[in-house]
Amino acid sequence: MTRQKTGTREEWLAARVKLLDAEKEHTRRGDDLARQRRELPWVRIDKDYRFETEEGKKSLRDLFRGRSQLLMYHHMFGPDYTAGCATCSTIADGFNGFAVHLANHDVMLWSVSRAPFAKIQEYKRRMGWTFPWASSFDDDFNFDFDVSFTREEQNDGKIEYNYRREPPWSGDEKIITSMSGDPVADNAFMTGTDIGTYIRERPGMSAFALEDGVVYHTYSAFARGVDALWGMYAWLDRAPKGRNETGMWWRRHDEYGKR
Repeated sequence: MTRQKTGTREEWLAARVKLLDAEKEHTRRGDDLARQRRELPWVRIDKDYRFETEEGKKSLRDLFRGRSQLLMYHHMFGPDYTAGCATCSTIADGFNGFAVHLANHDVMLWSVSRAPFAKIQEYKRRMGWTFPWASSFDDDFNFDFDVSFTREEQNDGKIEYNYRREPPWSGDEKIITSMSGDPVADNAFMTGTDIGTYIRERPGMSAFALEDGVVYHTYSAFARGVDALWGMYAWLDRAPKGRNETGMWWRRHDEYGKR
């Protein structure tokens, strides 16, 4: 016998119509937030960022590939990781499907990470992904856009992430050897690192515009600000039991059934 409240079809319909009003308000609020994002001032980028790609070294302007808009997902994959972050990877699983639609609507989508390009390519093949993914291994890009940090910044409390200053890191740096139920520790385990190394990379997304040959930074979001990019959550939020989460239940798509 279910513990969930039950009722008649008529009772369900009345409750559903009432909920529809709240959902419509949520949609209108989302539309308004999207408008406010577009109204943020653009910041001109004059620094000559360089990325390693399948076509060789490319500038930030080159990544637009003839479009006027560029979206970049900051995939947590540091130089010391053995694989890309499992959580970022579940987000990236959706990119193959809609990247082609964005590209045909004047928007290029890229992932960018600080891992060496050869390591990115190997992991990309493993995951079966085709969307473009650049390495900023030899560049300041990730640091300038607040998704990568040095050990010194971490230890001295100088990390500014998601528009807030973090306290100094005081945890140990032992390699994680098993799953524990803590999402941060489990992600560190799944990237072959200790927690301190793992969290010196952070998730986020950034948007750029190209006008008259000039590149502008227009928007960035971090932490739960990228929740909307995680396609499975939109579905789970409509499932009978919701997200129903206890610890880190997700895996890379080729790892289910292995643990």
